[in-house]
Amino acid sequence: MIAVERVLYDKSFAAAALNAEFTRYPQLSSRERAFATELVYTTLRCRRALEAELGKQAPRGLPKDRVVRAALLVGAAQCLLLENASLPIAVDAAVTRVKALRDPKSSGFVNALLRRVGGGPRLDRATAMRQNVPEWLRVRLEAAVGGAEADALVGVLPTQSALGHSTNVRLVRGHPVPDWLEQAPMGRFAPGSRRIDRQGDLHVMPGYASGDFVIHEEGAQLIAWGLDVREGSRVLDACAGRGQKSTLLAERVGASGTVWSSDLYEAKLGALTAETVRLGLNNIRTLAVDWSVGGGALPSDFEFALVDAPCTGTGTLYKRPEILERLSESDPGRMGELATQILRNVGTHCRSGAEIVYAVCSVLPEEGEQVLERVSDIFERGTFKSEPLRSALGADVSSGLLLPLRHGTDGYFVASLRKR
Repeated sequence: MIAVERVLYDKSFAAAALNAEFTRYPQLSSRERAFATELVYTTLRCRRALEAELGKQAPRGLPKDRVVRAALLVGAAQCLLLENASLPIAVDAAVTRVKALRDPKSSGFVNALLRRVGGGPRLDRATAMRQNVPEWLRVRLEAAVGGAEADALVGVLPTQSALGHSTNVRLVRGHPVPDWLEQAPMGRFAPGSRRIDRQGDLHVMPGYASGDFVIHEEGAQLIAWGLDVREGSRVLDACAGRGQKSTLLAERVGASGTVWSSDLYEAKLGALTAETVRLGLNNIRTLAVDWSVGGGALPSDFEFALVDAPCTGTGTLYKRPEILERLSESDPGRMGELATQILRNVGTHCRSGAEIVYAVCSVLPEEGEQVLERVSDIFERGTFKSEPLRSALGADVSSGLLLPLRHGTDGYFVASLRKR
């Protein structure tokens, strides 16, 4: 309940809120952690449907109090959506939470409302997930990728799909393969990618501390494979974040090459630096840069550049349902304008003929094709030369979309550009 409350009212990320609670309660078993994770994400993915059901049994409306509201939502998620959940246990947990922090009247209200709701019909999970997506966004997603892929992006997946129930790791070149990864299925397209069931904390698994693998979603790996870098290349990763793509590029360019990794946030670059130590990489240089205003002291003659620009994140809605709590109809256009400015400024640090990969974890045209149109005076559309991404996109690479049903990845727009 605390994690849901923090997401809804403090703008926390669900994963971070959960990890904070797991740190507070290290005695929790893996089974208890898995249940808590499922409960939090189910609540967030279906919030609007849960509120609608609660509202039917509350003629005077639902309380606005954050503690009461979060307790009602989490309790209703157990009653209406989770398999094998116990109504008495769900109600008791919600009432106990409210009783500890609020008055007896509030806890009595929670008790009565959840019992009424729990006595009614259960919700269909797929319908509840669809209901959680604002109408304007649903229309745009379906226009961009069709109804089936739009469903998959928000978590309405075919039973046979593993997306959302597995994660990817990337084996590090030159390191031994941990025993527990030997039999893990290979990724569909990215070299060194392995798919595993999402069970437990991968940071404590054998081989992590020694840098034998990186936790890295396969679509994100493919974006880094989009650049046709070689041994000895000097590469710019303009929006590096915590650096998973930077480390893959650093592996590929080898000890004789260099990756310049920049990001707006020093904390992310600090995490990247720690990662280079874990992986034993010595060819990454970092610099904090605000690309919306310029590239600062970075070199101005890069032959390769990766721009994984800030975006709405609509390609990751299933994993990050909190995005739906904060996204407005104007955000795709606003983020597209920011990406345009970043691309233009990156262009000033690239030589003529340089290869640039532009990517966003969004499938909306405001952040994809429309950005490319606005920078067409300085970049021409190129052709992906690196085989992994070409294989993923198939013969027709013009759409530049990586999608959950088609590719088994998060949703991305990716394009190869060449500096005029």
